[in-house]
Amino acid sequence: MAASRFDNLLGRVRACSLCADQLPHGPRPVLQAHPSARLLIAGQAPGRKVHESGVPFDDASGERLRDWMGVSREVFYDPHQVAILPMGFCYPGTGRSGDLPPRPECAPAWRAPLLEVMPQIRLTLVIGQYALAHHLPADTRALTDVVKAWRDLPPALAVLPHPSPRNNPWLKKNPWFEAECVPQLRQRVAAALSV
Repeated sequence: MAASRFDNLLGRVRACSLCADQLPHGPRPVLQAHPSARLLIAGQAPGRKVHESGVPFDDASGERLRDWMGVSREVFYDPHQVAILPMGFCYPGTGRSGDLPPRPECAPAWRAPLLEVMPQIRLTLVIGQYALAHHLPADTRALTDVVKAWRDLPPALAVLPHPSPRNNPWLKKNPWFEAECVPQLRQRVAAALSV
């Protein structure tokens, strides 16, 4: 794909205002992409801190995710290696029990065109229930059950719980995740990023 065509697409995504009327803090699409990216992080939607900084996973969730992946900030934020396309690119606002779900307009509008221009993706990290519903729509199991069955998933997918500190109770209740899943995740990430 010509660089100008990719730049044009990325510019249109960054200028998107499809659901501006539904966003209490206004649109600010936060994503990272490049045609040479080999690893895709499919999260949920930016939180308040990420909305303010404009940098994906620029919070405690990002620190934990990078640790799980076994990568440095430099690798994580290199769009030539790692693409970050959440289900919703803009901060959806806060509800009674935390951030609202990603806006439903975003993924249908932008995911297919963006993924089409990133043919080098070898591994997709599916983070949280909204990303799981998008990437494995026929799988009706709870997120915990899908994460636990990591050996049975397609080899190009890794399903993870959200790395938010709000999930500390889940991690404490499920120590097998960090004991079994994180080491194999690091191996798979390293393999996907190898030249």
